[in-house]
Amino acid sequence: MKRLLYTLLIALSTVPALRAQNEMDNLLDAGTDEPDYAFATFKSFRIVNQHSIEHLKKKHLLFIISHRFDRIDKGFYDMFGLDQAQIRLGLDYGVTDWLQIGVGRSTFEKTYDGYAKVRLLRQSKGAKKMPVSLSLFGGTYINSLKDQLIPGVPEGKNIGFENRVSYATQVIIARKFNSWLSLQLTPAMVHRNYVQSAQDQNTVLALNAAGRVKLSKRIAITGEYSYLPTGQIKTTHYNAAALGVDIETGGHVFQLHLTNARPMIEKGFIAGTNDDIGDGGIYFGFNIVRTFSFDKR
Repeated sequence: MKRLLYTLLIALSTVPALRAQNEMDNLLDAGTDEPDYAFATFKSFRIVNQHSIEHLKKKHLLFIISHRFDRIDKGFYDMFGLDQAQIRLGLDYGVTDWLQIGVGRSTFEKTYDGYAKVRLLRQSKGAKKMPVSLSLFGGTYINSLKDQLIPGVPEGKNIGFENRVSYATQVIIARKFNSWLSLQLTPAMVHRNYVQSAQDQNTVLALNAAGRVKLSKRIAITGEYSYLPTGQIKTTHYNAAALGVDIETGGHVFQLHLTNARPMIEKGFIAGTNDDIGDGGIYFGFNIVRTFSFDKR
């Protein structure tokens, strides 16, 4: 499985050159006809934790507030987890219609994160036919916990800045099959400069999958799953899964969900999910998304 993921990531790295050639061929063949691009494959720029294939328009700013409460199996004493929460605040910006960047701060390991997402292919029909949309994602994560609070660090030891940094690379592939069904597949690689155990691999490969089923004009059911092949992490780890509902209210999108992954960044939910759904490790959470336009046209 791991070799297959490596091969897929390497093969997809050749897409930009192929895209350029395909676009030239399409321009020569299509004349002046305009391609018919797929739109709103997903309604939001996050599915639950995973980034969706959607891109912000140029000069559009997105503010996202994400909450993950505590385990719901704690019952009424903690109001099914509502007494405790992890939070991420994020700002995303559309530099161009094909380049999106973002920054955020999470209470998970007091992490600062930044990312860039580049659109390479857009699903289309008509003059230019393309069966899927494809984007590349790269993220960086900085753990700002005090040394003595980082698991596995001996008392009094300074691990250094370089060991606080982690990275993620993803190839996001999505297709909108019809007006109500969209699916996404995302091979991913996460590199952690510091790991808790010598038996844990610094670089791990995973395969993320997600989908959306539209129920009405403003409501959709979403789901996602992150599969991490065994043998890469020896410490306690479970594959991240989530089920949610998106509710659109004009300028806002409310996303309500249940998940066993409390972290809201790639380093966390791909390589740091420690709760078993079968053992009651389920968290209620939500994302609130608001978009602002700075385009005066």
